[in-house]
Amino acid sequence: MCSVTFGYVTVAEGCSRELVSLVVPQTGGLVATGVRDEPYRLVGPEGSVVEPAAVFFRDLQAAGCSELTIRSYGMDLLRWFRFLRAVGVSWDRASRAEARDFIRWLQLSGKPSRPHWRREREGEERVLVPGPGGRDRPVLPDGPGTAAGRPGPGRGYARSTVAHCETVLRTFYEFHRECVSGPIVNPFPLVAGRGGGRAHAHRNPMEPLRRERAGLYRPRVPARVPRNIPDEAFNEVFARLPSNRDRALVAFFVSTGARAAELLGARQGDVDAGGQLISVVRKGSRAVQQLPASADAFVWLRLYQAEAGHLLPAGAGEPLWWTLRRPYRPLSYHAAHRMFERAGAELGADWTLHDLRHTAAYRMAEDPALPLTDVQFVLGHAQLTTTQIYLTPRPEAVIRRVLDHHAGQPGRARREAERGPAPGYRPESLDVLFARNPP
Repeated sequence: MCSVTFGYVTVAEGCSRELVSLVVPQTGGLVATGVRDEPYRLVGPEGSVVEPAAVFFRDLQAAGCSELTIRSYGMDLLRWFRFLRAVGVSWDRASRAEARDFIRWLQLSGKPSRPHWRREREGEERVLVPGPGGRDRPVLPDGPGTAAGRPGPGRGYARSTVAHCETVLRTFYEFHRECVSGPIVNPFPLVAGRGGGRAHAHRNPMEPLRRERAGLYRPRVPARVPRNIPDEAFNEVFARLPSNRDRALVAFFVSTGARAAELLGARQGDVDAGGQLISVVRKGSRAVQQLPASADAFVWLRLYQAEAGHLLPAGAGEPLWWTLRRPYRPLSYHAAHRMFERAGAELGADWTLHDLRHTAAYRMAEDPALPLTDVQFVLGHAQLTTTQIYLTPRPEAVIRRVLDHHAGQPGRARREAERGPAPGYRPESLDVLFARNPP
């Protein structure tokens, strides 16, 4: 039976909440302040700062976490505090029952929706859900994925999102438990090890580490193959880019494999056109590293700079990428993501900027003349095992090879004939050269 303690509803382990019909008001929010010492602020319904989250954010910043990491953690904390307000439990009195019900609620409920501001003016509601980079995106109907071969975002939270929430909240409560400013027992416990002892206590040092101590309420996330853009699809998307700035930006993304924030943070003095190098600040270590890029990327960059002329500030310390419309501002991640999203939407695709990094990694990993350690250096991976995921065969390549296997040697020859020769070659000349149609 449920009991009431200190004005808050406490649900015992044997009680169950009606989570499907639970209404969680979308009150409060995560506010971007634009201040370096406090980039994001979690506020409640009345606009006051949630102090436990603010202290946690300061600790993350002291540990060297980036502003995007703080934002990601803040979004998970926002969901948790909204849920606690809906069930009437204070954050420092949350128990394992609330943690369990929160994870269940994420898995059972749909994403919060709100009307798009343009459609709201016209009286038409379009359901939006949080998309990549914190942007809203329309919900796609259930069923087949987009033309890019990726499933739509759907109406429920992804298992990776639920797992990330569990990890963030477990870290949040572990921080306050050590600081003696929260519950003495973490409501998000770990799975008990053998006899409750220390994890990996009797591990053979010759064997790799296994995840013996995971979160009790952390869902299993299936291993995913990194998404990459096939060469034919990339050429079509690249042809639809409207400006030389966009072509230069995408060419650098797909040839360097740099992260979006790393490349967008480049300065004009970071470009070495003669050596085909561009310097970026790495995400984790914050070290400056030179990355080789293709010659086409520097050609498009020069065309973009020639068009801009004297309209943009010049100087080694000035940003390299700017908006195309007045007032000119440094190009942000959201603007660059939207640019690439629009180009792909014309093809019915749903590619993102991060897919360009995966595409560059796959292209380099498939080159037999390029050692995997070189790919690791260019991508900025701390461990070689992270780079090894790009040795996984591409799904479309596997499907093509298996179909060729089923069709046999005549099937492969027929597929090559259907593709046709490259522009500028006559088919009959190639037939004579390779003796395909002997007399």
